[in-house]
Amino acid sequence: MGLFDPLTAVVASFCFLGIMLYKRVNLGITLNATAALLALLSLDWWGIPSIVFATVNPLRSEGILAISVILATFGIMWLSRLYKETGEIARLSESLSRLVKNPKIVLGVLPAVIGFLPVAGGALMSAPIVDSEAEKLKLKPERKAYVNLWFRHTIFPVYPLSQVLIVTAALTGVALFSIILLQIPTVMVMIIVGFLVGFWKVPSVRGQEKSEISKGNVSLEFKRFLISFSPIMATIVVAVFVDALSYGLARQGFDVLIATFAGLVVLAIISGLNYKALMKPLKNWGIYGVTLAVYGAFLLRNVIVASGFSELFKHFVANGSVDVAILLTVIPSVLGFLTGSPHGAIAISVPILTGVLTFSPKTSALLYISAYLGYVIAPTHLCFTFTADYFKSPLSKVYNYVIPSFIVTFTAAVLIYFMPITI
Repeated sequence: MGLFDPLTAVVASFCFLGIMLYKRVNLGITLNATAALLALLSLDWWGIPSIVFATVNPLRSEGILAISVILATFGIMWLSRLYKETGEIARLSESLSRLVKNPKIVLGVLPAVIGFLPVAGGALMSAPIVDSEAEKLKLKPERKAYVNLWFRHTIFPVYPLSQVLIVTAALTGVALFSIILLQIPTVMVMIIVGFLVGFWKVPSVRGQEKSEISKGNVSLEFKRFLISFSPIMATIVVAVFVDALSYGLARQGFDVLIATFAGLVVLAIISGLNYKALMKPLKNWGIYGVTLAVYGAFLLRNVIVASGFSELFKHFVANGSVDVAILLTVIPSVLGFLTGSPHGAIAISVPILTGVLTFSPKTSALLYISAYLGYVIAPTHLCFTFTADYFKSPLSKVYNYVIPSFIVTFTAAVLIYFMPITI
């Protein structure tokens, strides 16, 4: 028996989690420390070491899955750092901006392309490009901030290398690509809403001088774009191939793991990296912090389940007083908003709901998008605060654009959940 009942222990641990996040403590340290505190408060102390080991026990399928997801996350962060170090992400965006002459399209696509790098506060990377293109349309600072924030985050719900998406699939035991397929309509709504809200009553640029670019230059720029994009494309293609080849490999997380390191190989080849340059990103603590956060998500899931906290919700669902759809939307979105962390929201939400429902592609997709959208609009979201600061716009003015976009997208996600779609 633990020192406290499950409810008291979870409330105390979540308060601790909130303080750690508010103090900007590394997410990896935060999730693991929260799991440790919850274990000390709610479990028999002699049983804690077994839970810690069971999380990555290679002799159990759950442990193998955790290990593969942790290693895949490590590979993704390595790939992201190399993309930036080699300058390939800059060449990718530059080629795209030269190929596409419509500022509105560039503003919609470039932040999403930069979004291929899943780094905290990454919206700062696209902000200078957005600022330059937005000046052509005479956008106000708050609208620039909205466009940069919103379009950067349109890619992640369908991006196979999104750590949060990978962790969601792993924790819920649902195939990654089945969740992605269900997210496609929601992403389409996000994009449409972004264009309607971001460019409402914004006239197209008239009299803009068209840069003369020959067919040869177009071909050259397109070739540069394809080369720079090839590591990402290779990763996605390999992941889909492995997923189609063996469902068993996909369930154990090996599809993304294999695909990630395939992308690393392609990037190393096109950039001509030597061993020293290849290893340079591994000196950065950020890679290990995110990797540790994934282990923390699995550990926190196991500790919450062991504490029996999820059993508290069974009564409410069993007697029909609370609908499952409400739990799938309210819990993760509120946690995403309060913590400013999709990792944290998913890590907490999944074990809470495990005792209430059996996860399917539809429930996993709704859980993910709820946590994700709650995080996107959170004032503690680094991309949000960095973007508003960069464009010197108060958060309140940016919220005038963000809140309507959130409501429409969230409504679309809920409607998709209730549609008779089977995957």
